[in-house]
Amino acid sequence: MPRIKRTKAEQSIAESGGPDFLEALARGLRVIQVFNRDRRQLSLSDIARLVDLPRASVRRTLRTLVHLGFAETDERMFRLTPRVLTLAGAYLLSNAISDILQPAVERISAEIGEACSAAVLDGDDVIMIAHASPNRVVNVSAQIGFRLPAISSSLGRVLLAALDDRLLDKFLARVRIAELTTATIVDRAELARAIRKARDDGYSLADGEAEVGFRSISVPLRRLDGKVVASLNIGAHSNRCTLDKMRHVLLPKLQALATELQGQMI
Repeated sequence: MPRIKRTKAEQSIAESGGPDFLEALARGLRVIQVFNRDRRQLSLSDIARLVDLPRASVRRTLRTLVHLGFAETDERMFRLTPRVLTLAGAYLLSNAISDILQPAVERISAEIGEACSAAVLDGDDVIMIAHASPNRVVNVSAQIGFRLPAISSSLGRVLLAALDDRLLDKFLARVRIAELTTATIVDRAELARAIRKARDDGYSLADGEAEVGFRSISVPLRRLDGKVVASLNIGAHSNRCTLDKMRHVLLPKLQALATELQGQMI
């Protein structure tokens, strides 16, 4: 069978991966990641365009995912199945940090009556690895596995603040900035100041930048050696939680939790 011609993007990824890079696995993961809240089902042509891969390659990848139970199709549109959750489950079950953080955020959420989360940096986004919220919180999108742009969220800014200036400048120079709300900071120089302020203050507060009417405050979670390994966050609707309450009531609780958990972060 003739070798499929690589796209430029595929060629770049393969070259950076070295001789042990497995292209078939990389294609499968790229296809899985193209599905999201706005793209719940897609045609073969849609997927090939979005992942910038040849249709023949995408067709084989999709058929493999269907055969393994990770996707399903009506012969026109493709959708992921719940089996994909086993991939996330494998991370959560094998990651001791998640085991520690989930009970902790559940305890704080129950105490304060607001949503509490923990997240790690994943590329240009933060991804939640622990989350808890009281029943009255309507927002159900924020949960384990939920992603947010790092630059537009307090969770992300405290993680970016842990980068040295060279890496931070490099990140800000290349990252794509999306205006999620009218409050979203889109100026790169202003973003740099906000992230460096989070470094100096030891926390970040984002007010309506990622979601209208929702504000959040975050602190870094450090290991015993001082390295930042995650961020902890409390989020609340702005109509029931003032900025003053975020800073003077909720922030001390987050800081105390981060101090408590540091002894368990190895």
